[in-house]
Amino acid sequence: MDTGHIYALLLALAFALAAGLVGCFALMKRMLLASDVLSHLALPGLGAAYLWKINPLAGGAATLLLGTLLVWQLQKNTGLAVDASIGVVFAVCLAIGAAVTPSEDLVEALFGASPQLSLAGLLLGLLAVACVILAVAAYKNRLTLTVFSPELAGATGLNVGRLELGYLLVFSVTILIGLRFMGALLSSALIIMPAATARQLTGRLPRFILVSMTVSVVSVLAGSLITAFFFPGSTAGPAIVIFSALLFGLSLLKRAG
Repeated sequence: MDTGHIYALLLALAFALAAGLVGCFALMKRMLLASDVLSHLALPGLGAAYLWKINPLAGGAATLLLGTLLVWQLQKNTGLAVDASIGVVFAVCLAIGAAVTPSEDLVEALFGASPQLSLAGLLLGLLAVACVILAVAAYKNRLTLTVFSPELAGATGLNVGRLELGYLLVFSVTILIGLRFMGALLSSALIIMPAATARQLTGRLPRFILVSMTVSVVSVLAGSLITAFFFPGSTAGPAIVIFSALLFGLSLLKRAG
């Protein structure tokens, strides 16, 4: 494995840490399914970037940011739940993305690639991961309060709407980090599955977060190794998702036992 692929693996593992952490609060806020849809908001930007031969992440970031702000405004102005708001935008984004993405780049846009990263790319990605983790850690107590008692959070003077926007932006940045590896269809899997697995194993918040992050990292490492040994040249995203789903299945068996 050359240096570029090693850098890519390191960033994928760092992304797993952020996704496992963000997923815990997504589960508590009942936003896990919304995370799957939110990742699709990047597809029009990815498609346009491939079409115009510019950095795909720049295009994905632009439409993901605009879509996130639109979702927040829909929720704020119409009173819709977050997942319902995202659903309003989802179909249009998916259709536009599929329409503008060149056919030879469509698979990569949807399912990711096996990228080679420069040192600068690795450092930039690690900075983004650090920002996600620090933001969630700084607002952990406030997020928890809004989950269990939004009325109390508002009564204490907490700006719930602004906090909701901040969380959606952190959520979107996490998805953006994973787009390079897992594409628009699969990048949300490490937000959904590890958190759901951890929830089957524990109900205590600190352990819940730790287990979710651990499951996410193990899934990325195992999926990457499976791809390297058995499917060389393929993207690791599908193997990561399958292994994560296997861990979720095992957690259900343990819970039933």
